[in-house]
Amino acid sequence: MGKHLVEQVKLLRGAEPKSYSGAAMADAYVSLKNYATLTIKISTGAWAGGTAAVTLTQATAIAGTGAKALAFTDYWDDLTTTGTLVKKAATSNTFTLGTANKSFVIHVDASMLDVDNGFDCVTLAIASPGANADFYCVEYILSGARYQQSTPPSALVD
Repeated sequence: MGKHLVEQVKLLRGAEPKSYSGAAMADAYVSLKNYATLTIKISTGAWAGGTAAVTLTQATAIAGTGAKALAFTDYWDDLTTTGTLVKKAATSNTFTLGTANKSFVIHVDASMLDVDNGFDCVTLAIASPGANADFYCVEYILSGARYQQSTPPSALVD
């Protein structure tokens, strides 16, 4: 029998499913020190009409030390009613949420970070959608563990 998904990747809840009406979502940093890639999945629920900008930040520690923007050029969006994800270009390292019941995926390779200067942590930020009852949640999937274990190493410690 092969390995189970939870033995191959580290699954983390990024942001709980709720309405972010009038509030920005700033999440905890996750460390890619022990992983090659981070996949971020954002799922929207009911959406009352706001728009919320999505950005990434990198840091040298999970406390947010030396935080600066993390450039990304594309993301995946389920534009079709079949649930098929379509690759789209990010504009100025961002895109916006603004539609109900959709999925968005951002892929971060550890090599995208400023590793020469010690950056190995990433966080996602979603700006306030305004005074709208707009719902979403975020999940992190870390893969390519540098040290294979039955329980993948934590991504919440430096």
